[in-house]
Amino acid sequence: MPSFLLDHIALSVKNVDESVAFYQKVFQLKEIENTASNSKTRWLSLGEGKQLHLIPRPNLEVKTNKAVHFALATSDLKTFIQHLKELKIEYSDWKNTANKDYIRKDGIQQFYFQDPNGYWIEVNNAI
Repeated sequence: MPSFLLDHIALSVKNVDESVAFYQKVFQLKEIENTASNSKTRWLSLGEGKQLHLIPRPNLEVKTNKAVHFALATSDLKTFIQHLKELKIEYSDWKNTANKDYIRKDGIQQFYFQDPNGYWIEVNNAI
């Protein structure tokens, strides 16, 4: 059986400019060239060759729950939580307790928040 690595995450978004600005503001992601097409889809680097593709869909209606999410890890959750507070972005634990993180059974600290389109993002310290 071949092995696999994560290549990219693709999200449909109502307003691609607003979404790019959000991900750049929150995570300081660098925009990279969309080498696949001349479309208005915009790509951001997640580091280590991984990418976030934001695909414009103006009539989008996202219906999802917290169990459908992607997770990013950092070694400095305290600084990132302060950054979210400065940006006035609310976060919660798995049970939706506002402005609270959670420590999993394996010792990993995590919390969740949503992007402008309603997608859930987990941030943890699994590094």
